[in-house]
Amino acid sequence: MIKVSETAKKKVIELMNDDGFNPSTDYIRVGVKSGGCSGLSYDLKFDKTKAEDDKVFEDNDIKIIVDKKSFLYLIGTTLEYSGGLNGTGFVFNNPNANRTCGCGESFSL
Repeated sequence: MIKVSETAKKKVIELMNDDGFNPSTDYIRVGVKSGGCSGLSYDLKFDKTKAEDDKVFEDNDIKIIVDKKSFLYLIGTTLEYSGGLNGTGFVFNNPNANRTCGCGESFSL
């Protein structure tokens, strides 16, 4: 399960509307790929369709899809949004990560 904080929910809805997506029917696709300063990095984008083997979650009225491979890395993760002085953007609070980079965009297990 992936959770979505209230601040992330508001930003997701705003960005989906700006990009022509419908927050009540479309998805956020969350994934993990090789790269980043810690070895693995997060991938976040909007999507209108899901693949047959995608895991589907809904939290805080936001629909999330995760591919099967990425799911194992993301169990228990919370998607946050930070608009503070240290930078603006989505942050993944991942309890599975042993090490994260300073920007919060990559991790290692």
